[in-house]
Formats: sequence, C-alpha cells, structure tokens
Amino acid sequence: MNNILSFRSALHRIARGLALAGVVGACAVAGISTASAQATAGKVFGKAPAGYSITVHSDTTGIGRTVKADADGRYSAAQLQPGRYTVTLKQDDQPVAKHLNVPVTVGRGIEVDFKCGEIKCDEPVATK
Repeated sequence: MNNILSFRSALHRIARGLALAGVVGACAVAGISTASAQATAGKVFGKAPAGYSITVHSDTTGIGRTVKADADGRYSAAQLQPGRYTVTLKQDDQPVAKHLNVPVTVGRGIEVDFKCGEIKCDEPVATK
C-alpha cells in the first residue's frame, strides 16, 4: 500500500512540475513576442497640395523617402529611423518649401503641414 501511495505522490509532483514548466515557458514566449513588437521607427505625416511630392531626408544618414500627397492632400512617410530630417515639398521635382530639423522619435509621428496660402506653391524656392 505504501508503494502505491509513494507512486501516486511522485506522479503528482511530476505533473505539478510539468504544469509549472509549461506556465513559465508560456510567459517566456509572451515576453519575447512583446519585445519584438516594440517600435523602432517613427513617421512624418501632414497636409500638402494634392499630387505634390514630399521628400523626407536625413542629412546625417543620407537616408530618405519620397511620398505623394493624396487627393485629399494628406501624406505619410513611415518607418523612419530616429533623428532630424529635412521635409521638402516638391512640384515637378522642384523644391517649393522646406521644413528643417524636423525631429523624428521612436514610436511617434510628427505632423508637418504645407499650406499654400502662406507660401507661393507655384514658384520654386531657392535652395542652398
């Protein structure tokens, strides 16, 4: 009888150990997936004249992206590494207006609007 009770007790300890190992493993996997889902980039978005191009360029890294304003005059350049960028509005590949030193931070977007009422969108600006 003692052998049967010892055997059952050992089975219960093994089952509890396996259950605990499963819980710890599940928590570890959940922690890994959460860490990999963290943001590593930011974005620049805003309003511009419909159909115009917007170039977002880092003078530090030389990396950039060009997007077009949609029919509603909205644009978004995502997956940008953190840093300072020059955001340039272009019409027919000619610069029209610029925003300098635009800060891009991890996990955030920064709004950069171009308003044609305040600038002459039909004349290129002098570039340096």
